[in-house]
Amino acid sequence: MKDMLTPYVTDDGRQIGETLMDMRNITLRFGGVEAIKDISFNIQEGEIRAIIGPNGAGKSSMLNVISGFYNPQEGEVWFRGKKRPPMKPFQVARLGIARTFQNIALFEGMSVLDNVMTGRLNHMNAGLFSQALWKGRAEREETENREAVERVIDFLEIQAIRKTPVGRLPYGLKKRVELARALAAEPKLLLLDEPMAGMNVEEKEDMSRFILDVNDEFGTTIALIEHDMGVVMDLSDRVIVMDYGRKIGDGTPDEVRNNQEVIDAYLGVAHD
Repeated sequence: MKDMLTPYVTDDGRQIGETLMDMRNITLRFGGVEAIKDISFNIQEGEIRAIIGPNGAGKSSMLNVISGFYNPQEGEVWFRGKKRPPMKPFQVARLGIARTFQNIALFEGMSVLDNVMTGRLNHMNAGLFSQALWKGRAEREETENREAVERVIDFLEIQAIRKTPVGRLPYGLKKRVELARALAAEPKLLLLDEPMAGMNVEEKEDMSRFILDVNDEFGTTIALIEHDMGVVMDLSDRVIVMDYGRKIGDGTPDEVRNNQEVIDAYLGVAHD
């Protein structure tokens, strides 16, 4: 078994680096309900880290803690070697963390290009006066951001729909546009909340290919929630398994696949 606390090279030759994010003893409560119960795990640079579990396990709550939508009552969040104080989502985004959502969150009346451009907001620093005149810094910044967005559009093969209003697109393409918007932010850590949900087999194959390409070509670290176990086992370097807010498994896909507590949680059977 590989030592997961130090850098290593995967079987397919990818370099996995040191710890990027460290979640230490995270507990999240809503009233008297504990959605997350004293969970610790890390995410290492360059890896694809899956978070799985039955419905209601606390997976999305954990992603919301990472992205700043929730602040845990107990525990610490460390990012790039520094303890992260309680933050708003926009502050977390500025650190280099981007995400997609379980329920697609796009601007339906705007074009694909304009939706993806919203992912560049943290890279737009020109002042209001400069933007109003659209001269100097504002013009250069707009040009640079457009070029970055066009590269993402080309990478995800959505050139043909770049001017199409998002509301007219089929579900699978909307998911790809949402991925494009997150990638446009140039994140260090990309969070994907059920990227394959509602897709047919062909769409899942396309999305899986793009996720692997993003990880391989951009070197982007990815943490994803996914219910399709075939996808999880094929894509992931490591898997954390949650059940009723607890961590019941953490390891390589093979280790998790053979973990009896994980089998029991998914199959609903008990063993002596």
